[in-house]
Amino acid sequence: MKILIVLTYFTPYRSGLTVYAESQARALVQLGHEVTVLTSRYQNELSLVEQDQGVNIVRVPVAFRLSKGGVMPGFAFKAWRLIKEADIVNVHVPQLDSALIALLAKMQNKPVVMTYHCDLSMPGGLINQLAGWTTERAHQLTASLADVIVHNTRDFAENSPFLQKFLDKVIIIPPPVVVDSVSVEDVKAFREKYLIKPDQKLIGMVARLAAEKGVEFLVKALPEIIKVVPDARVVFVGEYEHVIGEEAYRDKLLPQTQDLGDKWRFMGKISESEKTAFYQVCSVVVLPSINSTESFGMVQVEAMMCGTPAVATDLPGVRVAVQSTGMGEIVPARDSKTLAEAIIQTLTREKKFESGVTEEIKKVYAPQSIAKAYLSVFRDLLEKNEPSTN
Repeated sequence: MKILIVLTYFTPYRSGLTVYAESQARALVQLGHEVTVLTSRYQNELSLVEQDQGVNIVRVPVAFRLSKGGVMPGFAFKAWRLIKEADIVNVHVPQLDSALIALLAKMQNKPVVMTYHCDLSMPGGLINQLAGWTTERAHQLTASLADVIVHNTRDFAENSPFLQKFLDKVIIIPPPVVVDSVSVEDVKAFREKYLIKPDQKLIGMVARLAAEKGVEFLVKALPEIIKVVPDARVVFVGEYEHVIGEEAYRDKLLPQTQDLGDKWRFMGKISESEKTAFYQVCSVVVLPSINSTESFGMVQVEAMMCGTPAVATDLPGVRVAVQSTGMGEIVPARDSKTLAEAIIQTLTREKKFESGVTEEIKKVYAPQSIAKAYLSVFRDLLEKNEPSTN
């Protein structure tokens, strides 16, 4: 099967959406299918065409940006050609160009699967609001044209103002989540490299420094945590200096973290194997997201796969991982006091979870299992799309 996956950003850009699409694409290739990813060349140094672990990546140059999206004059021409070569089109949203892709696919009688990651919530400012309004209209048209809409959880789908309108098309497929295997020696080397003492209580956060992640509520909670657990500190893993569209949020937040001294540390981007080691040295991983642009939070599942509990906000979809595993606490969004209390409870209890729980989580979210679920959807659509022999 020839599968075309379309999204605005792809590797080496790191976000929950891109990690999902990357794992999905690679797993589909491993199952013997031809996968092409059409995306933006968001940085000029990136290749226009390359292959990564069997996945064909085609990037279109960005002429200029409209908020977090990119305007690409050559996109329609490239998309038309790649859709013509594909058996099925899988468009990931949020994406400004999603409606164009769906229209071009339907013009060529190709089935369209829309993977809906989250509702859209734009920062203030006329340009951002205009971009948000335009993108939402594009999503409405895409959903209307799509044969199937895939989302992570029924919980989010039934609570999303957008997806509620299309529930008859929604199919639930969990996100693909995987962590690298590391040895005891790897974890020890990680501690030594980053000067992490064995007795420190690490509160981990893995994210981009973006407004919807609710980082400021963890910043406000930390002084209260330290009063009860003096050796606690936050380590933030992920891009924090050059997040596209989040410059104002960064400039507001960084001085607040600097006031915390050595109790707050930005580690930046690290390798996947180092991230696994990081989860293992953490006492808890926190997901303090504040709105529906966070619809699941794959990082909390990654932590759970390493035996580390999570504290996550009580948002549709986001709360599902803790609810289904019991590995952590759920707190109201935008509530630094309750967040601090839940983190303190987790740090002082520091319950270790049975390996059987983590192994079951790995099975549920295995990329190949998720790819097989997608293939089942793809095959059903292709069978329905075959011309009648009557």
